[in-house]
Amino acid sequence: MPTDHGDRLRPRKRFGQHFLNDREVIARIVESVRVGSEETLVEIGPGRGALTTSLLARCRLLHLVELDRDLARILDESYGDDSRVTIHQQDVLTFDFRAIVSLLGGSLVLVGNLPYNIASILLIRLLTVVDCIDRAVFMLQREVAQRLAAAPGSRDYGRITVMIGRVCNVESLFNVDPTSFSPVPQVESTVIRLTPRPHPIGPVVDEQAFSELVRTAFSQRRKTVRNALKHYQPENAFSVCGIDPQVRPEMLSPEDFANLTAVLSDSPAACRT
Repeated sequence: MPTDHGDRLRPRKRFGQHFLNDREVIARIVESVRVGSEETLVEIGPGRGALTTSLLARCRLLHLVELDRDLARILDESYGDDSRVTIHQQDVLTFDFRAIVSLLGGSLVLVGNLPYNIASILLIRLLTVVDCIDRAVFMLQREVAQRLAAAPGSRDYGRITVMIGRVCNVESLFNVDPTSFSPVPQVESTVIRLTPRPHPIGPVVDEQAFSELVRTAFSQRRKTVRNALKHYQPENAFSVCGIDPQVRPEMLSPEDFANLTAVLSDSPAACRT
């Protein structure tokens, strides 16, 4: 059983810590995960364990990934004697999700209140192990959640929208008021669910080439795609893919970027110089 540590630990700004303490929100997040009794969960940044006990009551195995050494110690005091729980005191950005799947088989369910200062970086990194993930429920800064769910042509549409949207279905579930946290953050939060698609949108392409093309396009998003991607010599590719070279990058769908990557990769005359 978890131990009540009260306010024994203060949130650390360098870790972007804001502890969730609203029981109603906690219950809604846990229900949104839709945990099965035979599933293996990975909770990212469990902190003081606000979600942990409820998640553990529903799953088969639970891995806790916590960077803060003091919080990891408290989690160990609370859950270390439970054989279903494994505590990893390390940075989630270097955590080996694939090792768990290799050992246990199946796929993982991820859940967590992602630190605002690493959320976007972590989401991009998870693309490298998306084949190991069944679904993920994350609480994010609302601005990040809006970018993930944005439509082509909108102000919030950008690189992370394309990268995540090509391989995952994104659902915005509900918003969370800042007063649900301690300390109260200066930003609002949103809970989302990511469900990997059976197959990425568009043709099969080299992932590194796709990522580089998208990064290049959105690094110059105020330019037309013709000018933003001029180093690729893309004129033939635009024609083949039916893309207007005069539009800006935010007008292109994930499928458009995948099609461009495929054509540019197959055409020596259209390779980047």
